[in-house]
Amino acid sequence: MKKNLFLLLIFTFCSQLIFSQKETTILSIKKAEKPTVINKNIYGHFAEHLGRCIYGGFFVGDTSKIPNTNGVRNDIIAALKELKIPNLRWPGGCFADTYHWKDGIGPKENRPTIVNQWWGGTTEDNSFGTHDFLNLCEVLGAEPYLAGNIGSGTVQELADWVQYVNFAGKSPMSDLRKQNGRIEPWKVKFWGVGNEAWGCGGNMTPEYYSGEYRKYATFMSDWENTGGITRIASGSNGADYNWTEVLMKNIPTNMLGGLGVHHYAVINWKKKGDAVDFTESQYFETMKSALKMEELVAKHAAIMDKYDPEKKVTMAVDEWGGWYEVEKGTNPGFLYQQNTMRDAMIAGTTLNTFNNHADRVRMANLAQCVNVLQAVILTDKAKMILTPTYHVMKMYRVHQDAELLPVNFTSPMYTLGGKSLPAISASASKDKSGFVHISLVNVDSKKENKIEIDLAELGLKNVTATILTSKKLQDYNSFDKPNAIEPKEFKGFKNAKGKLEITIPAFSVVVFEGK
Repeated sequence: MKKNLFLLLIFTFCSQLIFSQKETTILSIKKAEKPTVINKNIYGHFAEHLGRCIYGGFFVGDTSKIPNTNGVRNDIIAALKELKIPNLRWPGGCFADTYHWKDGIGPKENRPTIVNQWWGGTTEDNSFGTHDFLNLCEVLGAEPYLAGNIGSGTVQELADWVQYVNFAGKSPMSDLRKQNGRIEPWKVKFWGVGNEAWGCGGNMTPEYYSGEYRKYATFMSDWENTGGITRIASGSNGADYNWTEVLMKNIPTNMLGGLGVHHYAVINWKKKGDAVDFTESQYFETMKSALKMEELVAKHAAIMDKYDPEKKVTMAVDEWGGWYEVEKGTNPGFLYQQNTMRDAMIAGTTLNTFNNHADRVRMANLAQCVNVLQAVILTDKAKMILTPTYHVMKMYRVHQDAELLPVNFTSPMYTLGGKSLPAISASASKDKSGFVHISLVNVDSKKENKIEIDLAELGLKNVTATILTSKKLQDYNSFDKPNAIEPKEFKGFKNAKGKLEITIPAFSVVVFEGK
């Protein structure tokens, strides 16, 4: 009897050991044979004339009691500097193809108004224009990304805008810039040739847009593009791979600096669900949509590789993020929504995808920066809060311009109602100072996961970590409790004999640093 009991105990112990080993995800990280740099512009942002993003968000006017620099809130400037924001896209979005830049220059009292037909039908006074935006980018240390109007504008209008902001010599447009108080040109590098040409940018076919792109792009520069601008084509709507195929086939790569892709994590466009009051099932469906970014990037990249094997053309995912119903009692056209731990999961997994495809994805823009969709900043008059998405972007800033370290692992699954998704998302990099950073996301809503990383390959000894998580998926930072969710030191790991053994909590983002 004692012998049988002893054997039973041995069997139970071995079974538990085997089970625990199966439950541990082995993640390997090795230096790439061909080094790839994670372009900092992957961490870009987007500021459209939409709702309270510009007016009442960034821009309060220079007579406001809210501390500002030339009308732009100082607290927003400071927050974005903390993110090391690399680029900012403006003025749209759909708004771009109705925007006429000359209406936004010169004395503010002389500027005509414009009706924002896409977003709420509001009347804007054009008090925030080209100078205001480009000067803001200088203060932020960010590259401006101007979206040109090819929907309701003309070739001459866009060519004049390029000359106005970039030409240092004497010309009608550079003279006009100087009359308006700016002597030296801003030297804007990134230019969008229209926006969502398949939809609000003109409902064009890819064949028609290819011709329009070639025409506009021709007059934005000279034969050799000596101005050095990066012309970015309006990309596909999600999984429209034919759009990418036609553009890559019809536009010479020497005329094409970048090709856009737009994808939003949406449950159902007709019934998007509440930003805060959502079920686990709705969370699962949102993450299913968000994780589709991996497939989209890979398939669009494969098409681009056919026509551009040297990967000269950048994939610019210049609109991405979560999209829900607006907050109750707010203008439906303003797209104002709260930001929960669900959004932190979207941000962490999406940025990992971009990092891991850094050979082709070299620009991206979260939609949007302030008070719109998956914003990093929300304002209420003089108050300002930083969202969970902001904190993820800040934690991940360590990857900017660092060398990608490829990760290899088989993810455990997050299962709900008979459906499954990969629970773990990861990316890693090594910066110029020799620090290695590993970003991990566990999207499982209930279950912690165990991960083991062999540090011998990386030669790491001292490791620290930061975590972003909360008690509930639906938790968020409010104006009453602005610091409810913020990064904290993470201690759920141990470095044992050259192996990093991690227990990552449910719905959390963790970033490790080691050297």
